[in-house]
Amino acid sequence: MIRITDDISIADWELTESFSRSSGPGGQNVNKVETAVELRFEAARSPHLNDYVKARLKRLAGRRWTQDGAVIIRAEAHRSQARNREDALERLKALIEQATHRPKRRIPTKPTKGSQRRRMDAKTRRGAVKALRGKPEAE
Repeated sequence: MIRITDDISIADWELTESFSRSSGPGGQNVNKVETAVELRFEAARSPHLNDYVKARLKRLAGRRWTQDGAVIIRAEAHRSQARNREDALERLKALIEQATHRPKRRIPTKPTKGSQRRRMDAKTRRGAVKALRGKPEAE
C-alpha cells in the first residue's frame, strides 16, 4: 500500500511498471540498460478514489489519461532505474494529491470607479502621444 493522503492509499495491484531504454544521459549505459520507467496507475478501476477525485485527476492528467482510464507516467531523467522509479512514483503521488484539493471558487468582482477613470485617463494620454507621432499638417 502506498499512502497518498490520510484517507487515500493505493494498492500494489493498481500499479504496473514497465521498463525500456532511456533517451537521456548515461553514456554507453544508455544502449544496454533499461532505465526508463513507465508507471501505469489504473485510476478508473481504483476503489480507493472517489468520483470527484477521479474526475479531477482525469482533467489534470490530460494526455497521460488513457482510453481505458489509466494514468501513465514516464520517467527517464535519471541514469539509474531505481531513481526513475522513485521519480515516477513521486510524480503520481503529487498528481493524485493535487486532484484531492477542491479549487477555490472565483467570485467575479466589479472594477471600481477610480480604477475605470485611471484606465481611461491612461488610454487618453497614450492616444495623445501616438497622435503626435504623425506628420505635421501643412499650413
